[in-house]
Amino acid sequence: MIDARNVLRSLWPNIPERRLVELARAWCVRERVQPLLVFDGRAPVDAADVVATGGESADDWIAREAQLHAPYWLVTSDRELRRRAGGAAERVIGGGSFARTVTR
Repeated sequence: MIDARNVLRSLWPNIPERRLVELARAWCVRERVQPLLVFDGRAPVDAADVVATGGESADDWIAREAQLHAPYWLVTSDRELRRRAGGAAERVIGGGSFARTVTR
């Protein structure tokens, strides 16, 4: 699960939303994991691997859904989200590390 807005804001200039979706999908293919990008509010595309949380925060959505999607990898730099959702994650990757990796 990718905390999309956290990753978007990890680099300056920020990664455009649609570009992050493309980059994350390509990275997930290479890593052989299923992408799930979670956006606060609206999402840039309507797709099965992209979640728009509407009025709910992405953090709350990820923390709740993490229990249902195990095993999973978690991408976020948010320490509180890592505490809430990262316990069952096979791998936790910081948002900045992820952003730098996918934009190379």
